[in-house]
Amino acid sequence: MVVKGASIKFISYQETVPKILELMKLSHEIKKYDRIIIKPHLSEDSELSTPISLVEATVKFCLTQKNPITEIFIAEGADGTPTEDLFESLGYKKLAENYNVSLIDLNNTETEEIVSPDFMKFETIHYPKILLNSFIISLSKSAEHDETLISASLTNMLGAFPSSHYKGFFSRNKNKIRKWPIKYSLHDILRIKIPDFAIIDHSSQGTIMAGLPLELDKQVAKSLGKDWRNVPYIKLLDEALLTEKKEEIGI
Repeated sequence: MVVKGASIKFISYQETVPKILELMKLSHEIKKYDRIIIKPHLSEDSELSTPISLVEATVKFCLTQKNPITEIFIAEGADGTPTEDLFESLGYKKLAENYNVSLIDLNNTETEEIVSPDFMKFETIHYPKILLNSFIISLSKSAEHDETLISASLTNMLGAFPSSHYKGFFSRNKNKIRKWPIKYSLHDILRIKIPDFAIIDHSSQGTIMAGLPLELDKQVAKSLGKDWRNVPYIKLLDEALLTEKKEEIGI
């Protein structure tokens, strides 16, 4: 995938999503994988949740373009609310049945304990095994956010922290990822795996965006009137990847 990202005028999810995914040649990319994970953000606050119509349009595109053997999953690990309840109340169980795809609650799935010198705060992270060797498509809704300044494709991956390991003793919330500023938790989990592709509902600004997650989040910041260098999680990850690139080429 040469193009880093694109943004096109939002007409409807049914019309706009396949158009931008064809533009980004996603059909060529997903044929290389035997497992595709579609990762929406689900919350009790419907204003923050990924619209189910965006998820449905993405599922339909992937089903028509994938290899016959490729499996498609919708996966989320909600924070503070049982994921299963949100799958039910937001219509995902019906969606999964209609399209014969499986739902995964990342809060309770099998994990692998990851150790990495790239982590800034965690000694180890319990990471959902199913995400490790899958093509991950992050589906999010752009917005300003109190904790992360903006919410977009990369903040969506906080759902990969399983609450079975990171919730507080007396709480359903993932309190253990907030022992320090959230930018460090985001940095560390994204150093395990950055989503392979992202689609952002930026319809509040009249567009749908698709492409590489880090580049899209930078563009979301800009369109919301922020310099991405002042968005802590973007700055931290960008610096880490730049350092890694320099080391690879021996600078």
